[in-house]
Amino acid sequence: MAREPREGGRGGRERERDREGDDLIDKLVTINRVAKVVKGGRRFAFAALVVVGDQKGRVGYGAGKAREVPEAIRKATERAKRTMIRVPMKEGRTLHHDVVGHFGAGNVVLRSAEAGTGIIAGGPMRAVFESLGIGDVVAKSLGSRNPHNMVKATFAALERCASPRSVANRRGKKVSDILGKREGAAAEVADV
Repeated sequence: MAREPREGGRGGRERERDREGDDLIDKLVTINRVAKVVKGGRRFAFAALVVVGDQKGRVGYGAGKAREVPEAIRKATERAKRTMIRVPMKEGRTLHHDVVGHFGAGNVVLRSAEAGTGIIAGGPMRAVFESLGIGDVVAKSLGSRNPHNMVKATFAALERCASPRSVANRRGKKVSDILGKREGAAAEVADV
């Protein structure tokens, strides 16, 4: 009995993503293998850390554990989709201001950058910025190099980011009062 070919020759998981129409990309940050010693040998399990984003200002992260690698990645991806945050970006390419994030022993410094700088950041932070859609940023990790702590510290910093428009609304002022006359007019036009 002959099987019908799958539509487009792609696997089932990609087909589901197309149906949802969410245009999310996921980046695997790290996989860790852990062994549980039991009578008769070792039992292996896998822990995955995944970052998911739409490259338009939304990003999330998740961790998943399972006996098999694909299952751990799937669980991590599902958790990442549920914990997505929106980050305001300046001109759709960088942060509005410099920001510091802390989580545990992990500290990160994120700085906005000129056009054409690119993403200057280490592994786990680079995955977050690529998923977020930031094109120009300078980031430095201080303290813990554990990928989980670095990602969580990066998210702590991104949650503290604010656009000039949101700050102006919170203070009951105009954007031009906060940034100055020249920059205020340009920021209102370019605010994303």
